[in-house]
Amino acid sequence: MRLQNRRVLGAGVSALGAALVLAGCGAGQITQTDTQQPAVNGTYAQVKTIVLRNAAVQYPAQGPGYAAGTPAPLALTIVNQGQKDDKLVSVTSDAASGPAQISGDSAIVAGHSLVIGPANAVEQGAPAQSDSANSTPASETNPAPSSAPSSAPSSSSSSAPSSASNNSPQPGDNGGAAGQLGAGKIVLPGLKQPLWPGGTIKVTFTFQNAGPIVVELPVAAPARAGS
Repeated sequence: MRLQNRRVLGAGVSALGAALVLAGCGAGQITQTDTQQPAVNGTYAQVKTIVLRNAAVQYPAQGPGYAAGTPAPLALTIVNQGQKDDKLVSVTSDAASGPAQISGDSAIVAGHSLVIGPANAVEQGAPAQSDSANSTPASETNPAPSSAPSSAPSSSSSSAPSSASNNSPQPGDNGGAAGQLGAGKIVLPGLKQPLWPGGTIKVTFTFQNAGPIVVELPVAAPARAGS
């Protein structure tokens, strides 16, 4: 009987040891989810108060990719998170035969965004830093006319909001939130080499105030599945 108990105890210890060995082997291993990246259509970059979102080369309108010598239009959203207007001065790339052609709007108003490319590239930008100060006075100025005469003297204490209303052409136009204010088009001239989905090219965006920034742009995914 004592021998049988020893055998049962030995089997239990062996099973526990095997479980610990397997657990130790699995610790620190790279799983499939560790190497997976979220699906993001484009690149994010920032230079000072200018943010580039969903920056990419547009998916080819015809064919699976861009042949050498063909132009390549870009798609992105440029957000100005500062309190001063800026302007896109130039766009260049060593992968293209010359500087990009910029048409449409190129100014990025403070607290607003400039959309480059098709409509499906539109993305609302983050509120500017001064939005919280401007949005509150905006809500207070509306009930002022309908208030009783006793509230009229309080207008003298709201001289600060009146100065904020002078800045309303920036974030205040859209209720204190940074929204689209302009649309443009950027086309890189003839590519020096073919460009296929999965490939990237380095593009330099230069702004009047924020300065230059180099961004590695992928080819955007198709707007519709199966296209």
